[in-house]
Amino acid sequence: MAERGRPRRFDRQAALERAMEVFWERGYQAASMTDLTEAMGINSPSLYAAFGSKEELYREAIAHFAATESDAILAPLLEAATARAAIEGYLMASAATFTRPGRPPGCMVVMSAVNAVGVGEGTGRILREMRAGSVAMIEERLQRAMAEGELPASLDPRSVASYYVTVQQGMSIQARDGASRAVLEAIAHAAMAAWDSLVLPRDAAA
Repeated sequence: MAERGRPRRFDRQAALERAMEVFWERGYQAASMTDLTEAMGINSPSLYAAFGSKEELYREAIAHFAATESDAILAPLLEAATARAAIEGYLMASAATFTRPGRPPGCMVVMSAVNAVGVGEGTGRILREMRAGSVAMIEERLQRAMAEGELPASLDPRSVASYYVTVQQGMSIQARDGASRAVLEAIAHAAMAAWDSLVLPRDAAA
């Protein structure tokens, strides 16, 4: 049956893209309905009709970010030949992505840790799970390297994964504070200088 009523006069996907940028730049609480409707080119009734509520719009915006903005950062974890190259590629891709012209600096999901004040528990849980997903992906890559003999079986992959995700999340905050790509790349190189001491047995790394 055809949907009754006046058809929507806006591109829903384009409106979602613009809402994502507002939330990315300002965070959930600071993004007012006026900010959102002006950026999306619609009025409040149309926003509610299309997305349900501000929080539901935010959840869609976060999902849209993950679907459209994460590939460049995560690709090295899937494609690099070695675990070290995978982690280094992840950090270097983060440095480039966090400082792209025409986009808000940093990572929307990372910044949600401090900018998602006011969201409900369900949305908060989704955000925590998305941030934890990066740790899980790196841990899985390290486990594969252990199984292939590239890394020692004594390695604690969760600790190493958590370390590098913490570095990457710090890079996101640095980018939000104005750090350049070169500065973020220097942070990435410094973090990779710790690789041997993190993954090799203590006597081998000494």
